[in-house]
Amino acid sequence: MPNCASEPAVSIIMPVMDETVSLRETVDIVMNENKRENIHEIICVVSPFTRPESLAVCRELEAEYPQIVWTRQQVKRYLGGALQDAFAWASGSHILLMASDLETDPHAAKALIKEARHGWDIVATTRWKRGGGFHGYNPLKLIANWFFQKAIGMLYRTNLTDLTFGYRIWRIETLRGHQWEELRHPFLLECLLRPLLQGARAKEITVKWEARKEGESHNSFWRNFLYFRIALKLRLQGRNRMAAQPVPQAHQ
Repeated sequence: MPNCASEPAVSIIMPVMDETVSLRETVDIVMNENKRENIHEIICVVSPFTRPESLAVCRELEAEYPQIVWTRQQVKRYLGGALQDAFAWASGSHILLMASDLETDPHAAKALIKEARHGWDIVATTRWKRGGGFHGYNPLKLIANWFFQKAIGMLYRTNLTDLTFGYRIWRIETLRGHQWEELRHPFLLECLLRPLLQGARAKEITVKWEARKEGESHNSFWRNFLYFRIALKLRLQGRNRMAAQPVPQAHQ
């Protein structure tokens, strides 16, 4: 197990498209349940397609949490491009990626930050172990997701069980210096696999997933098969090998 690190100062990244009530609830929960010194900043990443009412909530949160909440306009396209921009903007010791639609349980942010104190390069979440789970997930997509997790887990020889779920916290150095390729949703997989291939130490904790109650998904079912492309491409490059040490099991 890694040695205990210093208290993390976390840059939270939240892409915003059409969320309002859930965006505010997410930010309020994170701010109320965590030490202020742990929340370095919250970056609301918006695009030209972000709805005016969602942008208005971002501005309200900036006023309510000055010097903490920032609204930034993405430069690169799509979700992956937005995250790449935000990774470069972040100035904390750690980066925590969250959704603004409550699909990533904001109450779990406290547990992620707690584990990050132990010095892990990545603390990921899983919906597949005891204590986690899905509520309102498309059944066909759920089956496909399960097979994908098993296949990619074996391909990369990792014990991580939810490789596409983007609810994670990284030491900021772990995300620096990469030549990112994906601009769409498969970037959520790429930004985990590339650090793992370079020997990043990872820990996994369980979370529950619940379908969004506001806004709409911007990731179609068939587009999910594009995740295979980046997974196979990175593995076949063969320039780096994964660390041999197993990933510890999550606390139950």
